[in-house]
Amino acid sequence: MTAPILLGTLLPVVPLVAGLIGLLLPPAPQATGGGEPRARRMAIVLGTTGATLSLVLAIALLATLDAPAEASRTWIDFGGLVVTLGIRLDPTVALVAVAVAAVALAVQVYSIGYLRRGPHDAVDVDHRYPPYAAQISLFTAAMLLVVVAGDLILLLVGWEVMGLCSYLLIAHDRRLSEAPAAAMKAFLVTRVGDVGFLLGIALLGVSAGSFRIADVLGRDHNTGILTAACLLLLAGVAGKSAQFPLHTWLPDAMAGPTPISALIHAATMVAAGVYVVTRLFPLFEQVPVALAVLGVAASLTLLLGAFAAAAQDDLKRVLAWSTVSQLGYLTGALAVGAPAAALFHLLTHAAFKALLFLAAGAVIHAVGSTLMSQLGGLRQTMPVTFWSMLIGLGALAGLPPLSGFFSKEAVLYAAEEAALHGGPAPAWVGWSVWLAGLAGVALTAWYATRLLLRTFLGEPRSPMLQPHDPPAVMRWPVLLLTVPAALLGLAGFSGDFTGRLQPSLDEPSANLLPPDPLVQLGPTVLLPLALLALGAGLAWARWRRDPTGDPATMLGRLRPLFARAFRLDDLQHTLVIRPVTGLAAGTRTADEVVVDGVVTGSGRAAWRLGGVLAAWHRATLPRAATGVLAGALLLGLVAVLIGGVA
Repeated sequence: MTAPILLGTLLPVVPLVAGLIGLLLPPAPQATGGGEPRARRMAIVLGTTGATLSLVLAIALLATLDAPAEASRTWIDFGGLVVTLGIRLDPTVALVAVAVAAVALAVQVYSIGYLRRGPHDAVDVDHRYPPYAAQISLFTAAMLLVVVAGDLILLLVGWEVMGLCSYLLIAHDRRLSEAPAAAMKAFLVTRVGDVGFLLGIALLGVSAGSFRIADVLGRDHNTGILTAACLLLLAGVAGKSAQFPLHTWLPDAMAGPTPISALIHAATMVAAGVYVVTRLFPLFEQVPVALAVLGVAASLTLLLGAFAAAAQDDLKRVLAWSTVSQLGYLTGALAVGAPAAALFHLLTHAAFKALLFLAAGAVIHAVGSTLMSQLGGLRQTMPVTFWSMLIGLGALAGLPPLSGFFSKEAVLYAAEEAALHGGPAPAWVGWSVWLAGLAGVALTAWYATRLLLRTFLGEPRSPMLQPHDPPAVMRWPVLLLTVPAALLGLAGFSGDFTGRLQPSLDEPSANLLPPDPLVQLGPTVLLPLALLALGAGLAWARWRRDPTGDPATMLGRLRPLFARAFRLDDLQHTLVIRPVTGLAAGTRTADEVVVDGVVTGSGRAAWRLGGVLAAWHRATLPRAATGVLAGALLLGLVAVLIGGVA
């Protein structure tokens, strides 16, 4: 076994072992002072050690993997349909693994401080911390399994475990009434897409005679089967990566702890769908209709998320809807045939979105509120959080020279090339993604500027707040994440980095981006920069006119519509939830009244008939003799009558 293969095998195994051991720990009792409970200390050691080792393994894999590598062994053979246990490694795998492990480690360390309660660090700690830390480790292991899997069934295992872990982690805080409902919604909505995902994998496996990814990519599939399989896979992508119309679970997932929001939104669940499409992109290239569907969904998702983020008052929901919008850029890049651009933006987005959520968590931890209408004036009392948030929001908006500027420019460049010169999808898909992306630049700059102004500048809007920068255990993960959020985009100027973003072990797929380097700055960059300045300038001008007001008032009567994301949740409730609930109620009534009624009615009738017969058997001797004589007379009379007639 070569060193890269060993490293790739250990990547999901290490956090898996840490998570399984962590689940065996008992809940930590409430501390009353004098230190943290032993179970919590053990959970901290297991969680951080597993995440640290995963990051070390991922970095070692990135450093040692010079060429693609693969290893597998047969697991199950269903009459020639082979399922294998194996890994499939290339530079893309190593880069994504580093991003996943780095964010997981930051979340594990950050959670040590965030999930403490009370005015003192060791007082009244969260007694459910041990299962929480273990579930983060399992979540990390599941995503890393998706990253390194060389077989579609093994990938599906990681895919499904992520869904289960997201349910458990979103519902972690039992004190919040909305947490269980949000967890159930996330689980059910993603399950809807997962049904299609499972069927798509089944079609590809049966068509190729194997679920091994190399075999699936190398087989010449029937056009109809391949089209159906790709469209079914996109259903799963829409669920996990929060694409229209299965995006509604992601904002509600904010009911979970803020570190979990960072984990889900940055490097695990929402990235999984995008990553799977890049792994299987040679198949999607052969199905223009699938790329067209993906492009339409990406454009709608991008604009929907941006408009919704512009009208939110909750700090975390602004960031949640911004994730929806940024996911539109990722899938839009795939739709126009630029998987390298999608992976580039996936990596930068993981850095600055994890930074933003953890910085937002520092604000929530300090002031106890997520509403911007109750914040303001935090720049002086929380300088570290302010500058970290400034870098994260700048990268989100695409402000040069921060990372988001270069990766977003790569996506827009690819979309423009597809619109003007064609690509694997129809040209109109390129136009759709490009125009939506440009509109998204202005909208993102607007709501990012609004968030910064409403939270950190002006005067405090609540005199009861006593803000302060977070403790060291929360501060250092935030500070370290500012480095890739600010500088990772510069890697796009490296030809070696561009080569590492090729997502396949086989021949590179058609790519609308220049192969060396990834980032090409030309006159076309002026339009996005102008739109960025326009969006930020409008928010700034509105705030300068009334520092105590909200720039979102300029949305007028449209604000309630934007705040509720065009009421798509209400539409789903009317068209899906109510009919299904009504059907369930009718089915239950039919089961209880008709099916159960027949069974219980038959039982009651038999019981009553038995009672009558029992009463007859218990008759006294005179009555019995009278009955026998009467019966004999009756039979004799019948015999006489029948004989006379004959």
